[in-house]
Amino acid sequence: MKLGIDVMGGDYAPEVVIEGAVDTLKHLTGNERLVLVGDEKSILSKLSELSSEPSDFDIVHASQVIGMGDHPAKSFSQKKNSSIAVGYGLLKSGLIDGFCSAGNTGAMLVGASYTVNVIPGVQRPALVTNVPSVSGRYSVLLDVGLNPDCKPDVLLQYGKLGSIYARYVLGKKNPTVALLNIGAEESKGTSVVKSAYEMMKEDTTINFHGNIESNQLFHDEMPDVIVCDGFVGNIVLKQAEAFYTIYRMRKLKDSFFDLLDFENIGGTPVIGVNANVVIGHGNSKRKAIMNMILQTRSVVSANLAQRIKEEI
Repeated sequence: MKLGIDVMGGDYAPEVVIEGAVDTLKHLTGNERLVLVGDEKSILSKLSELSSEPSDFDIVHASQVIGMGDHPAKSFSQKKNSSIAVGYGLLKSGLIDGFCSAGNTGAMLVGASYTVNVIPGVQRPALVTNVPSVSGRYSVLLDVGLNPDCKPDVLLQYGKLGSIYARYVLGKKNPTVALLNIGAEESKGTSVVKSAYEMMKEDTTINFHGNIESNQLFHDEMPDVIVCDGFVGNIVLKQAEAFYTIYRMRKLKDSFFDLLDFENIGGTPVIGVNANVVIGHGNSKRKAIMNMILQTRSVVSANLAQRIKEEI
């Protein structure tokens, strides 16, 4: 297994990305190898500073960088030797099994669409994140930011995509699925959500359990798959980050709230595209980078993209 890392992506790149990659080495098995994509001189200099052997990695030089403020589509098209573009080239050609970056999110999404493409049958890819319960059990929430406005049939398919993710990445045998809504009653919600409810209720390929309200999140009773559009999902994601920030500011200590730290999660997989792609937080530092890489390994190990191709 070869995992590609965009060394130049993120607010603190390339230094912290290389540090996170070095930290990942101790978690890898003999058949797993990291491919560092970025400016070779910067990579070698930082590895030397860390007393880490360059031979522990594959290094692929990329002379350009897509900045965090660059226009996603224009920069991806014009900077053909950027670390993101080169990484996607490796992914498309099969030279790496997964690719991750904490860089320009828009460019990463454009790259997924331009190079590896959407899986046939998938209406819209989604960003997913793991949501912890108070006992440490994880559920999956999607979409968390890719599609802010979804039709009912897209939400139905998110239930299917989320179920595949829950089975093969989280190990859920028959994952339960629910719609995130403003009430548990079938009659609650927007016209889109109500229509999606009807479609999900009639679909026998998912284990639909109705609506879930946001005050049921993080409890042990929450379903395995929580479906919403990207607008709602991103608000949930950012609200969890806000709670963790307050928790840290007040110098509290609780193992559950530590699970909300994005550094412990690493990144958000893009599901529904023809390859394994994970996008990290732009603010990622050493620990977050390591966990982003390890999350990419989990997605690759689950053969998630292929599973979706087979089941959608």
